Amino acid sequence: MEERLFQRIKTLTELQAPSGCEDEVREYLRKELTPLVDRVELDGLGGIFGIREHKESDAPRVMVAAHMDEVGFMVSRIEENGMFHVVALGGWNPYVVSAQRFTLITRTGEKIPVVSGSVPPHLLRGTNGQQALKIEDVLFDAGFYSKEEAESFGVRMGDYIVPQTETIYTANKKNIISKAWDNRYGVTMVLEALETLKNEQLNHTLIAGANVQEEVGLRGAQVSTTKFAPDLFFAVDASPANDTDKDPLAQGRLGQGTLMRIFDPGHIMLKRMREFLLDTAQTHNIPVQYYVSKGGTDAGAAHLKGNGIPSAVIGVPARYIHSHETMFAIADFEAAQELLLQVLRSLDKSTVQTLIYG
Repeated sequence: MEERLFQRIKTLTELQAPSGCEDEVREYLRKELTPLVDRVELDGLGGIFGIREHKESDAPRVMVAAHMDEVGFMVSRIEENGMFHVVALGGWNPYVVSAQRFTLITRTGEKIPVVSGSVPPHLLRGTNGQQALKIEDVLFDAGFYSKEEAESFGVRMGDYIVPQTETIYTANKKNIISKAWDNRYGVTMVLEALETLKNEQLNHTLIAGANVQEEVGLRGAQVSTTKFAPDLFFAVDASPANDTDKDPLAQGRLGQGTLMRIFDPGHIMLKRMREFLLDTAQTHNIPVQYYVSKGGTDAGAAHLKGNGIPSAVIGVPARYIHSHETMFAIADFEAAQELLLQVLRSLDKSTVQTLIYG
């Protein structure tokens, strides 16, 4: 991977932007999108998209959407001893939350270092240990000694808490470890695609950017697809890898290519869309792996808008998502990147009509 791209990934994954507090990523996107598109527009919830208009007003409209938000927490109560209770923003395994570094973002944008509480094993001796841990059981500790002291530093209920980590290569330089690859992967994909295609003529109007609040119920995609009314929708999103045991049939394996998400609880890829993506991948020798998911993406919200919008996900697998440290393969990113580029290059009025109506 070239150093420029790694630095973009590092910057994006280290930005802190939980659901409802996507400001840092939105401002980065505004700056990076502006020179690559005809104009930049926001929806009412804060999603941001760059539009490349086709000269023909009846050209098909193709939307490519990442989501800006990452999983995090919101302060729900400040204890008298200065510690915080939280509610989860997105899905968390409670057993990966404790004893980690976080940042608390106040309403004025101040950042306060926080650690999630844990019980030392010394204090568990002679007990049954921690049983059935829940998110609401975990206290967050900023080192304050009272509620009054916490409030004097600007802490209030409703403030955001987000993981604090550093993005690095693995030793073999084949993988990267970071937080928030779900879904700074998609944000990176959007920007890289727009830069690569900047001087190429496309046969459609391209709407490319990122939604808000995906991790809390695919909310932003409902708003942005209503605003921009695309004919086709492509989500670019990361999914959990399932390759850490010896099951040879496990889906989502690092280094095996981009994901062909054929089914999840909120979305079934249309047959014509599936065949189009598979044909495109085969034509350009892009490695693809089938994927059935128990979770959803923005495609699940987008495909139900308007008169129905044929949608798909161009994804990658990543280990340990929705935690402080995610591992993903550079080769999978490159495969997904190539598939997205070839899809955008090949879509014209006839192809879009065929995908919609057969």
